Amino acid sequence: MASSPLLTRISHPFPSLYPTKITPFYLATEQSFKFPSTPFNFVKHLSSNDNPTIFHNFNFDSFYANLIDNSSHKINITQVHAKLLLLGIQQNGFLVSKLVNAAVNLGEISYARKVFDKFPDPDVFLWNAIIRGYSKYNLFASAVEMYSRMQVLWVSPDGYTLPHVLKACGGIPSFRMGQQVHGQIFRLGFEKDVFVQNGVVAFYAKCGKIASAKVVFDRLEIRNVVSWTSMISGYAQNGQPIEALRFFDEMRSTGVMPDWIALVSVIRAHTDVEDLEHGKSIHSCVIKMGLELEPDLLIALTAMYAKCGQVMVARSFFNLVKVPNLILWNAMISGYAKNGYAEEAVKLFRDMISHNIKTDSITARSAVLACAQVGSFDLARWMDNYISKSEHKDDVFVNSALIDMFAKCGNVDMSRMVFNRTLDKDVVVWSSMIVGYGLHGRGREALDLYQLMKQSGVSPNAVTFLGLLTACNHSGLVEDGWQLFHCMKDYGIEPRHQHYSCLVDLLGRSGYLDQAYDFIMNMPIEPGVSVWGALLSACKIHRHVTLGEYAAERLFSLESYNTGHYVQLSNLYASARMWDRVAKIRVLMREKGLSKDLGYSLIEINGKLEAFRVGDKSHPRSKEIFEEL
Repeated sequence: MASSPLLTRISHPFPSLYPTKITPFYLATEQSFKFPSTPFNFVKHLSSNDNPTIFHNFNFDSFYANLIDNSSHKINITQVHAKLLLLGIQQNGFLVSKLVNAAVNLGEISYARKVFDKFPDPDVFLWNAIIRGYSKYNLFASAVEMYSRMQVLWVSPDGYTLPHVLKACGGIPSFRMGQQVHGQIFRLGFEKDVFVQNGVVAFYAKCGKIASAKVVFDRLEIRNVVSWTSMISGYAQNGQPIEALRFFDEMRSTGVMPDWIALVSVIRAHTDVEDLEHGKSIHSCVIKMGLELEPDLLIALTAMYAKCGQVMVARSFFNLVKVPNLILWNAMISGYAKNGYAEEAVKLFRDMISHNIKTDSITARSAVLACAQVGSFDLARWMDNYISKSEHKDDVFVNSALIDMFAKCGNVDMSRMVFNRTLDKDVVVWSSMIVGYGLHGRGREALDLYQLMKQSGVSPNAVTFLGLLTACNHSGLVEDGWQLFHCMKDYGIEPRHQHYSCLVDLLGRSGYLDQAYDFIMNMPIEPGVSVWGALLSACKIHRHVTLGEYAAERLFSLESYNTGHYVQLSNLYASARMWDRVAKIRVLMREKGLSKDLGYSLIEINGKLEAFRVGDKSHPRSKEIFEEL
């Protein structure tokens, strides 16, 4: 094979192996060479340059390090790598470390590993490069594996290795491995290294050991923004948003300015507690720091405003993100669904699918929830068809949402079909089906399903019993409802207000008003609006004015401006033909500035729900509505 024209011009083809200190290539005389417009023009120029004087004052390490640092594509890295192989200096640890780091930064982790594996005796810098790469791209198991190999080869880690390994241990999570690394930190003398100790704090926080993280944090002599952020994130991620907010305030009181990572964590904490006012103050801080276009902050702000009911504001942030990720789509769809904007949620979900964006179970559940709110059976069938062809078809939470959706769309038999095809039926799936039967007044089927549930070895929860009581209520099964209520304690379940009000409603509707009143008087918790409302409603059915007036007084003391309570009392008087008292209630409502909202009905026309009121001919589709009726 003919020798390279480049090598024939160099007296020593491996200059980096010689101890002579050579001036960097930047200092080569302008007469001998002019720096080209791009580094890789220089690679080509170097191979064909006929002027040998350029090599007299030339440092190959500096030159190729600069080429690597200026690489913007994988092809650039491979060109430099090929040149190093050609020159025979591919075993230069400094340049190989540079290559691995550059490949990692370009997202070419597989190529980085290939370069690493070709090096016979990697030093700590090269190990750091590959471990950092795996950790950066959340390939945590590979990062830990490389660290274990590093230990077997007796290469001692440094203060740069350990934080990346700890991040990987927290990401898996592998608490045992992380503890071993923490022990090594003490043996290696890094207990005062703030960079390393911040990694320890973050590791314990990610593993849910927030108390251990706090112990390490308290021992830090120097606490920088990373130290504080690790604790704030830890508290936020471990369900302690109040502590996260307290730490954030304490951080600012010590004069440490938050970075965007800290701001993301504290915004998430405000989201968890639905504290919109203080969340807005953090938003102002984001604007003052000029970080309002930081992608992660946009995602956090979208989620906060959406969860706190400000969906239009949330959508404005959503629209600012050029390429929304899955978290952002989920935040917006969920925000719409949970705040009564069901049709917008469904539309956004369809947009997501049309853009071929991969959904997860959170997306699917939110979309199903929205379909349930819309109430369209055609839309419900479309959603079920989509789920059945997706990877979410066996997700128990998605299937329980589908069961609830079909029940709310008026077809409990379709709910049962979804229930039957669900392979892994947990308490949520069983309860959803029981609640569905309850909504449709199919009490006996709900009770039969409850028996099957117990035979399957699944224990009921509070939602199960609420569904059972509702089913008994709608079917008039007083004795069954009474027994079910009292067997809740057999499962260690304390009845809540909903359970009490459901039993009061069951007793009252069935004519047992005195028993319902005695039951209320003996409740271990203070009766709430739902309990007294159930009693008042029962009194209206049976025209029991005296007891109904007492229930109404209790309601007015709890909610004096709730129009519904006055309307219920008025209806009670009307059922008893006490028209003078009906008139007094109307006068009282006018004095309080209260008015009864007109009721409306929903009807599905061509797959879309239309709302209309009695005798209303102003609706643009009134003709179609009356034809359908």
